[in-house]
Amino acid sequence: MTETGNRTFGASGTWHDPQALGTLRALHRAGTLATEYGRVRALLARMPATDLPAAGQLLARLDAKEVCRHADAPVVTVAVTGHSTVAPLVAPLTAELARHGMLLEAKVAPYGSYLQDLMRPAAAGDEQPQLTLCLLDAHTVFDDVTVPWRVEDVEAAARARLSLVAGAVRTHQKAGRGLLVLNTVPLHRRYTHQLVDLRSRARLGAVWRDFNRGLLSLAEQHPGVVIVDLDPLVAEGVPACDPRTAQYARARLSDALLAAYAREAAHVVRARVGRTRKCLVLDLDGTLWGGVLGEDGPGGVDLGSGLRGEAFQEFQRVLGQLGAQGVLLAVSSKNDTDAVRETLRTHPAMVLREDDFVRVNANWKAKHDNLRDIADRLGLGLDSFVFVDDSLFECGLVAEQLPEVAVVRVDEEPALHPSALLADGWFDLFELTEADLERAGRYRTEALRQDFREDFGSYQDYLEGLGLEVLLRPPEESEIARVSQLTLRTNQFHLATERLQVSQVSARMERPGLHVIAVRARDRFGDHGLVGALFLRHDAEVLRIDNFVLSCRVFSRGIESACVTAVLEFARDTGAGAVTGRDRPTPRNSAFASFYAEHGFAVTGTDPDHPDAVTLRHDLGDITPAPTHLRLQAAFGPFDGDSA
Repeated sequence: MTETGNRTFGASGTWHDPQALGTLRALHRAGTLATEYGRVRALLARMPATDLPAAGQLLARLDAKEVCRHADAPVVTVAVTGHSTVAPLVAPLTAELARHGMLLEAKVAPYGSYLQDLMRPAAAGDEQPQLTLCLLDAHTVFDDVTVPWRVEDVEAAARARLSLVAGAVRTHQKAGRGLLVLNTVPLHRRYTHQLVDLRSRARLGAVWRDFNRGLLSLAEQHPGVVIVDLDPLVAEGVPACDPRTAQYARARLSDALLAAYAREAAHVVRARVGRTRKCLVLDLDGTLWGGVLGEDGPGGVDLGSGLRGEAFQEFQRVLGQLGAQGVLLAVSSKNDTDAVRETLRTHPAMVLREDDFVRVNANWKAKHDNLRDIADRLGLGLDSFVFVDDSLFECGLVAEQLPEVAVVRVDEEPALHPSALLADGWFDLFELTEADLERAGRYRTEALRQDFREDFGSYQDYLEGLGLEVLLRPPEESEIARVSQLTLRTNQFHLATERLQVSQVSARMERPGLHVIAVRARDRFGDHGLVGALFLRHDAEVLRIDNFVLSCRVFSRGIESACVTAVLEFARDTGAGAVTGRDRPTPRNSAFASFYAEHGFAVTGTDPDHPDAVTLRHDLGDITPAPTHLRLQAAFGPFDGDSA
């Protein structure tokens, strides 16, 4: 562990400021924590993990409405239930969500009420939580086991309890009550060692693993279910249970395990509200390899041979694994471009090669300027980026200049680089799609489009030369996950910011009067794939656009205008009297606040279901034609019935 001033760097790769919690307490005592909430995220980023639950206790006392008057922090409603006492989860979960810029509104269920909570039908008018956390523990099974017991008794109790949980999950999901998060259950030594013969202990371990396997399979059976596996957390040394709090407070998961679980749950919430990151930008010297390229030369960097060289090589394997799943890899390094490219191409121990990166910015510019350049060239918002560097100075400067970028500081010990990068699950998704696997190739193709653009005197001439084709049609079943992902991950062109799970997209497609239209695009350089979605609703004589989402990869090419034209023409041709749209403004989609107005829609008021959303109407009298530089095909399919 290294020290700089009053901050320390630990294995997690974050900088620790022992005074951060004291500063937070001072703001609380002064009564200014809500008004100065903009400082909270930076304080939590520098806070040792052991201080986060205490910080969460302070933050949990804030009035969310008061905070929202002073800071851009979305409120996330989470129902917390479980087999035992679950209230201790609120403080660490509050802190973990605040680390990612979100406010927690927790609804904590009474002790042991989880089956009733999951199976209770949603009352009319009840506002559903955005997700439900259901905490299970060893007593979920052992409360049904009487003394004396044998392994067969535990097996019977586990099967019965798994059946009850599975039934409750089915009921919860059929009722459309949103995302549900369960967890696997650690087996405590206090149970295994009540059996004195070793064969029985082994059989109990097998029974318990079957129980957890059954829990894990619920995620495969229900798209709206996520399972947090606690085994990896316990394997890293987190104690599963504190016997005292388990006995006296009926809190059957230790505070340390709840804190670790809260971090994992926060990653799920972040994915749920569309804050998953897309691009990983890496420093080189001291990060991707050891040594200084400018001093040691391509053959002198520390990579592949020796203990440290092998550790850097292992880190590259981790990066390659992420890149293979759609995470965009890029470089921002203060180095000579030719030397960097030669090293990436020719070094015999290099796991990652030049083609594995969508952008290599090796120059002597400030790294925050390089990050801006990469964002511009990829067409991504800075809030899609994670930056990794071993330099305290560079990390601090990027954090100061680009607060939207997630900064991961790795220290001089390369063996700890993977754990530092993976600690916060920046790239976690609900489901990996074909579009994810093809993403890097598509962004590399985008570089060819950029080069092509430079051959034209005007942007319109460039568009004319692209040969752009746009196809609108209902998605295939295999594309539903991609449609859901667009609603979950897209923030800029996302007009109603409605996040939908796979099950919710499927339900919309099956319900009369509700329709989902996928937007696909291709041009002379290749297939963009499924880049957008329209969510339509027939309501009497009006066709409503409930939501419209489009990938940032294809902005400003006329695709969005072509989609609106197609909807308006379809509405007119099928006898509708008007088309309405809904715009739900956020700081992230503000660039498109006037989109509907620019296409002939007039504001009519606010949406009764979403008071923060504006409704707009087009009476189909004057429909602007689709841009002439693209070829548009629209096959909406039959629209049967009325949504009412």
